[in-house]
Amino acid sequence: MRREIFESEHEQYRATVREFLARYATPHQEQWEADGIIDRKLYVQAAEFGLLGFAVPEEFGGGGMADDFRYNTIVNEEVTRASSGGPAFPLQNDVLAPYLLDLTTDEQKARWLPAFARGELVAAVAMTEPGAGSDLQGIRTTAHLDGGDWVVSGSKTFISSGIHADLVIVVARTDPEAGASGAFTLLGVERDMPGFTRGRNLEKLGMHSQDTAELHFDQVRVPAANVLGEVGRGFVHLMRNLPMERLSIAVTAVASCRTLLDSTLEYVKSRRAFGVPIGSLQANKFELATLETEVDIAQVYVDRCITALNAGTLDGTDAAKAKWWTTELQQRLIYTCQQLHGGYGYMMEYPIAKAYADARIQTIYGGSTQIMKEIIGRSLGL
Repeated sequence: MRREIFESEHEQYRATVREFLARYATPHQEQWEADGIIDRKLYVQAAEFGLLGFAVPEEFGGGGMADDFRYNTIVNEEVTRASSGGPAFPLQNDVLAPYLLDLTTDEQKARWLPAFARGELVAAVAMTEPGAGSDLQGIRTTAHLDGGDWVVSGSKTFISSGIHADLVIVVARTDPEAGASGAFTLLGVERDMPGFTRGRNLEKLGMHSQDTAELHFDQVRVPAANVLGEVGRGFVHLMRNLPMERLSIAVTAVASCRTLLDSTLEYVKSRRAFGVPIGSLQANKFELATLETEVDIAQVYVDRCITALNAGTLDGTDAAKAKWWTTELQQRLIYTCQQLHGGYGYMMEYPIAKAYADARIQTIYGGSTQIMKEIIGRSLGL
């Protein structure tokens, strides 16, 4: 089905993104996978092409294209289609940029945004801990006020861009007596602050070139000037940004589905068995017809969510629906397409094999499928 959300300027931008990835990302992807991390200079190069920092106001060196998630969508789709899982552009644009744009003071904006817009400052958000994931009540990282500083102690894990990050937005418990809505504060921990150390770059099932780290905080003194938003309002700030993060994951899921389905269709038209292309066998044809229909339907829903986000009307329930449905569809589609590839689907030289490993995290991070259904269930009064 023809998509109707993009204007001519968006398609021009898409061509720029494709050119950048073909020139600076795709040729190095295999080496980055082996290294377990991308070359940091890619962020600076991406900013020069306008793939990062485009939502940052022009006065801070950005593109000034705030409030149009269609640009974010194009970056996410093209990174996915290029199988470039290493560059954490969606993380920077869709997750971190809103914190740095919406929760910062004028002084913080002047201090952090110019370098962020240039790709010189890589950011991360540290929420998950060894004993706490979706349930924030389990967070044990604490911060107490000592003079003009917050003193942070604790550990975080599974932190995307944790190795490259120059600024880590840490979710810390600042009021041990309060409930979730008043217990947490967001603190900007900067590289080289005494007591802030990084553990190993974690070895993952997939997405090998995207660095994921353990972070440790041992009495790290964070100046009060590094509080993002309001003290005690960290939970509220996190909840406000989650719909956009979950929509970002849904965009990636549908782009992956479309890319892999198209490549599988090419394969089944050329691969023959019993004297005919395997795609013409009725069982396979019906499977592919079902997937084609489901991907189209998913794309329409996601595009509607993009329009709603731009209008300021996307709520957490609709984002949860988009996130769980598209990522579960992604799992089913990859399984079916890999099966149709036969033994070749198990070979890492084929994109479907890499996608099988890379996509497994999609139903987990950003809130698991079970958590998404819990959110939707509560919206039904259940």
